[in-house]
Amino acid sequence: MKSLEELLNAVSGYLAEADHDLIRRAYRFGEQVHQDLLLPCGEEPSFSHPVAVAELLIRLKMDVTTIAAGLVHDVLQKQLVSADELKVQLGDQVVMLVEGLTRINSIVFQRGEERQTESFRKMLLAIARDFRIILIKLADRLHVMQNLHCRPQQQQSRIARETMDVYVPLANRLGISWMKSQLEDLSFKHLHPDEYNELNQKVMAFKTDACDQYVQRVKEEIQAILEKQGIVAEVSGRSKHLYSIYRKIQRQNIDVDQMYDLIAFRIIVKSVRDCYAALGIVHSEWKPIASRFKDFIAMPKANMYQSLHTSVIGPYGKRMEVQIRTEEMHRIAEEGIAAHWMYKEGKTAGNNGDDGRFSWLRHMVEWQREMDDSLEVVNDPHVDLFPEEVYVFTPQGHVRELPKGATPIDFAYAIHGDLGHRCVGAKVNNKLISLKTELHNGDVVEVVTSPNQTPSKDWLKLVKTSKARNRIRHWVKTQEREKSVELAHGLLEKELRKYGKSLNKTLAASIMLEAAKDLGFKEVDDLLAAVGYGKLSVGQVIGRVVPADQLRTQRSKLPSLGRVIDKIRKKPSRSAIRIQGIDDVLVRFAKCCNPLPGDDIVGFITRGHGITVHAADCPHLLEMDPERRVDVEWDLSTTTSRSVRINVHCHDQKGVLAEITACITRCEANITSARVHTSQGRKGLNEFEVEVKNVEHLKRVMKELKALKGVYRVERVRERRN
Repeated sequence: MKSLEELLNAVSGYLAEADHDLIRRAYRFGEQVHQDLLLPCGEEPSFSHPVAVAELLIRLKMDVTTIAAGLVHDVLQKQLVSADELKVQLGDQVVMLVEGLTRINSIVFQRGEERQTESFRKMLLAIARDFRIILIKLADRLHVMQNLHCRPQQQQSRIARETMDVYVPLANRLGISWMKSQLEDLSFKHLHPDEYNELNQKVMAFKTDACDQYVQRVKEEIQAILEKQGIVAEVSGRSKHLYSIYRKIQRQNIDVDQMYDLIAFRIIVKSVRDCYAALGIVHSEWKPIASRFKDFIAMPKANMYQSLHTSVIGPYGKRMEVQIRTEEMHRIAEEGIAAHWMYKEGKTAGNNGDDGRFSWLRHMVEWQREMDDSLEVVNDPHVDLFPEEVYVFTPQGHVRELPKGATPIDFAYAIHGDLGHRCVGAKVNNKLISLKTELHNGDVVEVVTSPNQTPSKDWLKLVKTSKARNRIRHWVKTQEREKSVELAHGLLEKELRKYGKSLNKTLAASIMLEAAKDLGFKEVDDLLAAVGYGKLSVGQVIGRVVPADQLRTQRSKLPSLGRVIDKIRKKPSRSAIRIQGIDDVLVRFAKCCNPLPGDDIVGFITRGHGITVHAADCPHLLEMDPERRVDVEWDLSTTTSRSVRINVHCHDQKGVLAEITACITRCEANITSARVHTSQGRKGLNEFEVEVKNVEHLKRVMKELKALKGVYRVERVRERRN
């Protein structure tokens, strides 16, 4: 286990002016709370794990806050201290990182199809909200994998599988190649121990002393050639890691002794120009293999990796791989986005202001090429990497991706349509919630259903997913259609009885289908639905299914409009309504629209109530039988007054109510009732019922009210109080 001074010396190697106090406090606090605890092997103190994590973070050249968080990253998960106590000791930033990591560690990965695994990876990033949390998690996982042999066999397989499926791709996308390689090899070792041991023995046998001598000779030869051309470079040889060899063997169906790139050479130079110059020198010295050349400098990988790769027929006729890159490219290849926090803070040595080259934003956006959905990242560590998505769990541990603001209804429909239809509530993290509650990253959602539950139109206001919205609309439309068909059955049955006919027999006859086609419908049910919706009158259908002679006979028995009007005549009144030139008919005004003289109006004959007058734009007209409609007009020779409701919205200030009432009086309108309401925002609502002569009179009253100081809205209220 590294000592505190050893860690601080390592930090000083890349952060000369760093404040070491936070690391000191974190080290001592972590050591104190881990006292007397041991690692699973039982040989080392428990605190050696956080120290190892901090050491890995230092290798990534992370900031002081991240290193401090690494030293105490497990104290909340193990419940060694509370978040409040940790905040007192180390501050808000450290607590934020540790809490984010604790939340990630509380999630249990359930292996599934690749899309499911990808959603899990993205959920981790969404929960983290700060890419430093992911780096701490990767460092934590690497040290766990290095000591995985201490755990039970069942745990070894589960952790290794999770590492291979989730954390290896994350390390790859973050561009941390050394960490990715180690995680792959360690996972391979525990998932396929037989294949690992066999391959390891073959590779070790292949890497003989002669092989080592070959590598040394080639390194010296490359170094000499470059120096001769005036290029300063650092040349090294490296071995391909085991899992990479294993994948190539599986992919190409070859054996180890058939591989020619077990050893690769890396040339690190000072500039991009030197990269291409070195490439030309290597190609002029040894014959290149055309199909093996890749320019990742001109076209970087999605994880920011830049380098030139080529394979040549090297000394002694052996094929070898050569990688050429600058020092900065090598640093990014080894550390990925972790290399950029110092640049963001302006602390990178030799900063030349080349934002496009160093900014990880440009490269991170390219992740979407590897993902099903787009990824948005901004150049700020405190960022929600997936702002438009929420990742939640089923009780079985499967991840579901939903849009931000999604509710349990969206979740239920995402699982199954029938589950959504029967959804009455949900349990989130074992707590009952309402259907309107928004879900958050990491929630475990269990849908509560009832066999008697059906979707509601109101659900359309709550859901965010198109799948839920479409299923609800389809269900509502189906139910409304069924009700409309049922209503049409009743209306047609009643009308057909007048002609001595049965609806069932009429529906069974071909004449009903012919009537439907005549009226523009493909099926009889479509015609019935149109009748129920009010789009088609009963009379239009009857006129096509009842013989003409029967229609004439029945209509001769019906009273004429004149006789109907005679029955509802009354003494002359002040209604100001004329019906086909008659002005002494019993009239009442509809409360649903409360028409005023001057409004366009329509009359309807109502049993026992004479003529009911509606405004022409009244929404209830669609529900009324067109055959009961009569033409009506205002009798302009009659002067009368009508009550109308108006709402006056104003600022709650002294004297404004007096001005409003005085204004109404000046306009010769009479106030019959008033209600005054005030709100906490110093707003006032004044509801008046006033008597006016006609629409023009009302407009004048409203215009004068709008002109008053303190009044910001005046509106007519159609529906009258009962």
